[in-house]
Amino acid sequence: MEEIASLLKKIAPEVAHVIEQRFDILKNIYYNQPIGRRALSVVLSLPERPLRTEVKRLEEQGLLEIDPKGMRVSQEGERIIARLENFVYFLKGLNFIAERIKGKFGCEVIIVPGDSDIDETVKNLMAKEAAAYLRSFLKNGDIVAVTGGTTMAQIPKNMPRLTGYEDVLVVPARGGLGERVELQANTIAEELAGRLGAQYRLLYVPDNLGPEAMESVTNEPRIKEVITLIRRADIVIHGIGGAEEMARRRGLDEKVIREILESGAVAEAFGYYFDCEGRIVYITTSAGLSVNDLKNIPKVISVAGGSKKASAIRAFLKYLRPNALITDEGAARKLLELEGGEK
Repeated sequence: MEEIASLLKKIAPEVAHVIEQRFDILKNIYYNQPIGRRALSVVLSLPERPLRTEVKRLEEQGLLEIDPKGMRVSQEGERIIARLENFVYFLKGLNFIAERIKGKFGCEVIIVPGDSDIDETVKNLMAKEAAAYLRSFLKNGDIVAVTGGTTMAQIPKNMPRLTGYEDVLVVPARGGLGERVELQANTIAEELAGRLGAQYRLLYVPDNLGPEAMESVTNEPRIKEVITLIRRADIVIHGIGGAEEMARRRGLDEKVIREILESGAVAEAFGYYFDCEGRIVYITTSAGLSVNDLKNIPKVISVAGGSKKASAIRAFLKYLRPNALITDEGAARKLLELEGGEK
C-alpha cells in the first residue's frame, strides 16, 4: 500500500488530492450524520457548489444516503472510510513523519490525517487509534487510569463493547477540573469501563483546592484508598494541554496565570507546567497521579493533537518519553518544524 500511494502521488497528484478530499467529506458526514449540505460546507470550509458536485458523485457510488433529514454514510461508505484511513496515511507521507518523530523522541508514534484545530472529527480518529492501541495489550488484572479532556472523552465512544475484561479496573488519573461533566476523568473512566465490561472506581476530589484542604480531603480513608489504586496503575492514557488554556480551565486567578506564563510555561499535564525545554516551572495542588508517578507505570499513552498544541506536545516529550504518542497530522508536521526537521 505504501508503494502504491507513493506511485500515485508521483504519477497523478491531482488524483491523490481528490481521494484526500472525498475521504474528508465522508469522514465528516459520518461523525456528524445526519447533516445537511450547507452545514457540511461550513464544517469543511468548502464552497457549496464544489461540495454539491462531490456529494453527488459519492451518492452515485452508493457511499452516501440522502433524505430530508440530511446526508448519511451508507454501510459501503463506512467500509470505504475504514479501508481508506490506512491508504490516506501513506498518501500523506505520515509514515515518514512518524519515523522522524520516533527518532527524535524515542516513542512509538501514531498519526492520523488532518488537524483537529481545523476539523473536530480528527479527535475521533485519534480516539479510535487510542482505543485500538489500548486493546492491543490490555489484559485482565490491569488498572487503567485516564485523564479528562475533549479528545479523551471520545475514547469510550470509539471503543467497541467487549467482554473478557471483568477483572480490569478503570480509574480517573486526576481529580476534577470543574468543567463539563462529560469531559471529566470520572465520566470517561466510567464510560470506558462500561465499554470494556470492566470495573471502575471514581475520585470525587476537585483539582483546584488549596494545599491544606487538599491534604485534608486526600487523607480521608475512602479517598486515600482510590488514590492508592490510581498510583498502582499499569496503563495511563492522558492528554497534553497548552499552559494558558489549562490554567484557565483549572480556574486559576489572573495573577497566577501571569506567573505561569512569565515562567515560560507552554504545556500542562497532571497539574504540572513545563517550559519549551521540558522543565517543570509550576505545580498546582491536585489529587491522583503526578508526572513523577508516570516513570513507574509500564504503559503511558499520550494523546494530543492540533497544530497549535505542537509546542506543548514537544515540551512534554522532552520531559518524559511515553510508550506511545497518538497525534494528528497538524501537530506532527508542526512538531517536526519546531525540531528543525522537514514538515
